[in-house]
Amino acid sequence: EFTNSTALTRDAAMSWRKMETCDDENPFIPQIFGGVIDDMALAAELLEDTADLIDLNFGCPAPKVTKICAGAALMGEPQNLISMCEAVVDRVNIPVTAKMRLGTGQGNFNAKEICEELEQVGIQRLCVHGRTLRQRYSGVADWDYITEVVDSVDVPVIANGDVVDAKTAQSCLSQTHAAGLMVGRGAIGRPSVFGEIKVGLGWMEREELPWIAAHDGDWDSLSYVAQQFATRRWCWNRYIELARETTGLNIKSMRGHAVSFTKGLPSAKKIRNIMHGKQSREEFAQATSDFLASN
Repeated sequence: EFTNSTALTRDAAMSWRKMETCDDENPFIPQIFGGVIDDMALAAELLEDTADLIDLNFGCPAPKVTKICAGAALMGEPQNLISMCEAVVDRVNIPVTAKMRLGTGQGNFNAKEICEELEQVGIQRLCVHGRTLRQRYSGVADWDYITEVVDSVDVPVIANGDVVDAKTAQSCLSQTHAAGLMVGRGAIGRPSVFGEIKVGLGWMEREELPWIAAHDGDWDSLSYVAQQFATRRWCWNRYIELARETTGLNIKSMRGHAVSFTKGLPSAKKIRNIMHGKQSREEFAQATSDFLASN
């Protein structure tokens, strides 16, 4: 979960609620952001007892984050970024990792030089998104520059940006030689993408995918659209199951996820009618599942 370090040090209830975990969440990797070195170090210390490692975010381009000189804005203040990482590493006894972008977009990219410095202060894994702060999510991720970062350090580097399916995952790994991949927007409404990537990379058999294993009948006889409905229904039902076991059903979150889970499917606008109905959380969950079973 992505949380403001200063809010954690001020004991903000909403921020600490984001840091709640459970035994099934293993490893537990909270990600924090902030513009104040002391707050970042203290927040990491406060999280140390429950976290398996701490991830520091220098990649978020959201204005509400960058306006406090946090997230990707710190790429424009590389010495502060490096000092912040060093302070966190010195404060805790668990691994510390960092995520960043190529740079701010003003002037040359500087992620490679920053990564080289972060390796020296004890950051144990790096993740690089192949875009700048100015680009946000536009344009094409620069995998060539990520390759330069991979070649410049000995710690593992995770590649991020434009990995949306098994084909792009294979291409990114082949080009960058990264130690792993991070998938962000490509998984919104499509959490199945992680399993599909594993199959495409040969890390698991297609029949092991739970939505295929759970299907009663010949999966290959289904049309592409029918497979999409069945896959997303399994994922939706699993999301609801996990929500009941952990945070409880939250109607606002469910509505947002329902739009994402149905995006691009035929008759997806029907989900808006479901949302506008006066239904309980359980009714909404079931109605969305029923819609995904309608094909």
